[in-house]
Amino acid sequence: MNIVCLDLEGVLLPEIWIAFAEATGINEFRRTTRDEPDYDKLMHSRIDTLKKHKLKLYDIQKIIEHVSPLCGALEFSNAVREKTQLIILSDTYEEFAKPLMSKLNYPTLFCNSLVVAEDGSIIDYKLRQKDGKKHAVAALKSLNIRVFAAGDSFNDLAMIREADAGCLFCAPSSIREQEAKNDVPCIDTYGELLEKISVFLRTESSS
Repeated sequence: MNIVCLDLEGVLLPEIWIAFAEATGINEFRRTTRDEPDYDKLMHSRIDTLKKHKLKLYDIQKIIEHVSPLCGALEFSNAVREKTQLIILSDTYEEFAKPLMSKLNYPTLFCNSLVVAEDGSIIDYKLRQKDGKKHAVAALKSLNIRVFAAGDSFNDLAMIREADAGCLFCAPSSIREQEAKNDVPCIDTYGELLEKISVFLRTESSS
């Protein structure tokens, strides 16, 4: 059996925090896991910035309502699900992603959750599991499932390396150049990614 594991933001959806930065004009929210490999540092910086500007969860959710999948993402994810099983492994939050899943025909999603005060302020976050993407792939492999993984950021590298096969997708040059030395391929179109997945699936059937 095979499963494809994909990151969400930057692969199927735009970066939610960047969309929020554009809507609010607050450039601090532009930093993502493409820029900062320390996820805890990144999230506490975001929470501090939200507090500084008196912004609440509702303010982010209002922007999320207008976020749509990247061009071609829905067709791509549908094509993957016609071939095999698909799981989204993301460091985003239930409070952000849940309303977006309908726009991708409800794929299975593993993500994290926020700690929200009664007044709607985001005061902390809860990881489903530290290094959750990597551990999810390892758990699937322990069930004798072959896994293909793809993502675009620093926090996707562990799951890609844990998987039986995988690649970076539309990664920034800072990650692309570093990982090229480590033989992690990077591709830039859904057509190429679907072909890599197809080759992975054919490899099992011919073995």
